[in-house]
Amino acid sequence: MKSPLVTPVTETEDKDFQNFILFFNETLGFCPNSVKTMYHRPQIAYAFIALNKAVMENKGRVTSALKRLIGYVSSNVAGCRYCQAHTIRAAERYGADAEKMENIWEFKTHKAFSEAERAALEFAFASSTIPNTVDDAIAENLRLHWNEGEIVEILGVIALFGFLNRWNDSMGTEIEAGAIESGEKHLGLHGWTTGKHKYDQ
Repeated sequence: MKSPLVTPVTETEDKDFQNFILFFNETLGFCPNSVKTMYHRPQIAYAFIALNKAVMENKGRVTSALKRLIGYVSSNVAGCRYCQAHTIRAAERYGADAEKMENIWEFKTHKAFSEAERAALEFAFASSTIPNTVDDAIAENLRLHWNEGEIVEILGVIALFGFLNRWNDSMGTEIEAGAIESGEKHLGLHGWTTGKHKYDQ
């Protein structure tokens, strides 16, 4: 793509939206361009932010860091480089173990991951493939380690990033400098690039 499909909104006097910008400044260090493109129809932006907050609220064992790693696995399967960089950045900001971030694609065998984390990440992978590959074995393993409320949280993250992966790759959302920094730092050795999300000025 030569340019994003839609230009992000940069100027608004909407006080509610300014509060949302502060929310993302906490989670990512900047307000993502994806939300700024949604703001062309404010109710879409508000609905997305409300869903984001509900899904990412920490209820206990499905930690904030694990939710971001789940989002990363889901985004990597979908191929969205924008969301890959965002999720790995957020994972770091929410205290994900460096060894886990460095070995995320060996989660099935690497010692850094617990059996419960493996079950969640395998579910994230299977849920994000097209066609979906969740089967009885994956479902039973997930139930072995997580209760029904926790499974809803896990799938909420996967579904949220299903929306974001489709939004950002179709939009060609321009990636922010902070996300590029995190992508290059944590994912560059594994072949990550900005892809369609970086434009010549």
